[in-house]
Amino acid sequence: MTGPIVVINPNSNQAVTDGLKDALAAFNLTGGPKIECLTLEEGPFGIESQFDSDSVVLPLAKLMQSRLDAGAFVIACYSDPGLDTCRSVVPHPVFGIQESGVLTAMARADRFGVIAIADGSIPRHRRTMARMQVLDRLACEIALNMSVDETARGAGTFDQLVDVGTTLKEQGAGAVILGCAGMARHRAPLEAALGIPVIDPTQAAVAMALGALLAG
Repeated sequence: MTGPIVVINPNSNQAVTDGLKDALAAFNLTGGPKIECLTLEEGPFGIESQFDSDSVVLPLAKLMQSRLDAGAFVIACYSDPGLDTCRSVVPHPVFGIQESGVLTAMARADRFGVIAIADGSIPRHRRTMARMQVLDRLACEIALNMSVDETARGAGTFDQLVDVGTTLKEQGAGAVILGCAGMARHRAPLEAALGIPVIDPTQAAVAMALGALLAG
């Protein structure tokens, strides 16, 4: 049997990691790889700027190097911090949730929308999509303008997600990506409210990791 899929939350907010565990519970298949969710204790409380994103690259890489028992890794932050660096230092498959979420959304709809946590996150996201050469498939990206912690457990978060998701749908999005790992717990009810696919990018990345490992 292969080693576990190690899902790393690069911020130090345990509530986000707990939400990931709940969102990924169904991916623990009998006889399949274990899904293990970790919190990067050295990380900021929320990754909300380019500085925050850059600050976790070396700790992420070192954590992965210490877990050579793993079968695959998932970086559970929508900025995909350290993705290239981590891929260069471990032999295992490493999946970033933005890259995986975008690929999954394009498999479900012609055009997709993204719900970001803040306006400042959007340029980072667009740089990744430009590298992927998929900006022509992006209908729109709109920010909630709240903290990572608020997306994970804020009282009014879901109503704001519905408002932004509805606008994205009106702008032509046939699928919506949750642009922060902290939003994971809202995926299913938001999909029901919007009536179109809502992609939790951590689920998308773990699904790709499972596929890679189960294929041998």
